[in-house]
Amino acid sequence: MKTHLSNKNKDTINLIADIGGTNIRIAQATTNPEADQSDSEATDIDSMGINISHIETYQCKQFTSLAEVLAHYIEVKALADTSINACFAIACPVDRDLISMTNLPWQFSQKELQQALKLNSLSFINDYTAIAMAIPLLSDNQKVKIGGGTSVAGKPISVCGPGTGLGVANLVSVNISGKSQWHCISGEGGHIDFAAVNETEQQVMNFIQGLKKRVSYEQLLSGYGLEQIHQALLFINQGKEITTVKDKLSARDITTNALNGTCEICQQTLTLFCNVLGSFAGNLALIMNSQGGVYIAGGIVPRFIDYLKSSDFRARFESKGRLAYITEQAPTYVITEEQPGLLGAAAFVLQK
Repeated sequence: MKTHLSNKNKDTINLIADIGGTNIRIAQATTNPEADQSDSEATDIDSMGINISHIETYQCKQFTSLAEVLAHYIEVKALADTSINACFAIACPVDRDLISMTNLPWQFSQKELQQALKLNSLSFINDYTAIAMAIPLLSDNQKVKIGGGTSVAGKPISVCGPGTGLGVANLVSVNISGKSQWHCISGEGGHIDFAAVNETEQQVMNFIQGLKKRVSYEQLLSGYGLEQIHQALLFINQGKEITTVKDKLSARDITTNALNGTCEICQQTLTLFCNVLGSFAGNLALIMNSQGGVYIAGGIVPRFIDYLKSSDFRARFESKGRLAYITEQAPTYVITEEQPGLLGAAAFVLQK
């Protein structure tokens, strides 16, 4: 992770965290005033080098609350006598003062947390907002380009991430008081209706419709989506129905079997997954005219980047009829940075 920026006031600390259901990563962020300012089209945050330091990872189950783990970090790092500006990325809605975590019995008021920890400022952002905010700061070592297209500085950027679900966010450059900044537009794009583009996908859709009331893209582009595609293809190709949990392959098993060539149905599953992902990413590019690029995040795709390259991902991304010129010009990338949540939280608090 790149970085450097010393605070003008040494007593001011930018505290950041990436809060998950299992682990919480806490760190400190600074910027480098000597970072390259030569690109006149870059936004202000693009031209800052960001330094993330003092990273600590804690297991959430070892603490009774978010306040407890944050107070522990502040004590250990001797930050009690500093002015702290904080930004925390968290995988749940943040639009209300009361936050209830989905996968942890942690519930807290943002205002009360700020007061309890004596923070100068506190911002909570959704985990995909954090990932999106990290994108303009990624180096070539933190992403892998898939296919053609050329990124245009300052133009909209989209990101989607198959994982537990299908996260989606978009970035647009805005001018606030003469200063260029990135603004994240988040939403629930992963839940839009799935559209099959060939007979096999239509058959898979029909199979999933037998299980669910509605088929969204998340029903295919996620961990359980991979499992559902696999079950559908087993039924379509072999008439086999999975009736017990022990007979169901996990998403990781499906991916492993596809990559090592030991299971043809698993290979078909992963290929269909990559192709559908291409269509979905192309849809995002059309919605936002994402000439800044479309990025793939999440914990699934980075495990098989070469397989993605050899699939029809990019062909499906570009295959948009008379508007194909938009997607042909837009580049696509897979994010390989291991800590995009921390980097995005740093970008958010420093830009703010």
